[in-house]
Amino acid sequence: MKPNQPPAAKSGKAAARGKALRRPRATRLKREQIGTLFARLKANNPAPTTELEYTDPYTLVIAVALSAQATDVGVNKATRILFADADTPAKMVALGEAGIRERIKSLGLFRNKAKNVLALSQMILEEFGGEAPRTREGLERLPGVGRKTANVVLNTAFGEPTIAVDTHIFRVANRTGLAPGKDVREVEDNLLRVVPEAYLRDAHHWLILHGRYVCKARKPECGTCAIRDVCLFPDKTD
Repeated sequence: MKPNQPPAAKSGKAAARGKALRRPRATRLKREQIGTLFARLKANNPAPTTELEYTDPYTLVIAVALSAQATDVGVNKATRILFADADTPAKMVALGEAGIRERIKSLGLFRNKAKNVLALSQMILEEFGGEAPRTREGLERLPGVGRKTANVVLNTAFGEPTIAVDTHIFRVANRTGLAPGKDVREVEDNLLRVVPEAYLRDAHHWLILHGRYVCKARKPECGTCAIRDVCLFPDKTD
């Protein structure tokens, strides 16, 4: 190449490859629309929290672990019985797998859940001094605890700005255009990129409650939706 000569333009294939490697947009909404969305959700529910019943980080870990393929209402019915007899790791271990199983048998997958509850309680006693771990790494080491459960506990019990993407949040993020993604991890990452810092602490609860009671799976209640005008869902109901 001669001095001061501009570099040759990329070939069509090279340009196409570069375009294909670009990261997809984290949101389809404008910044102002995102601010409006969360401002309205906050106005409707200034202090959101989980609907699971718990008394401390340990009982929250148990409740969230039991919530897989179960409703919060169903989990609360089971944990009222379970926690009445065992609300600490030591009491849970003393109860034994059979005792745990008997108290949560109203839940789906109760046999496997009883094994995990016993095993994670033993690990908390032996490796974490009887206290639920405060880190993602520690939580995800517990049997039956994955990323979503860890995010819920970090957010709700310890005040961390995490977002646990369940079916409700996945639906709302994609329908509205707020943080579309093909899987829960992509939606989580996109939400963390686009949610304003002022709303990040409570975003998880606002979005899950909105999905549970307004932006429902089969027939969303768009007629009463506070964020209807900033939502990009094309099939709004009246």
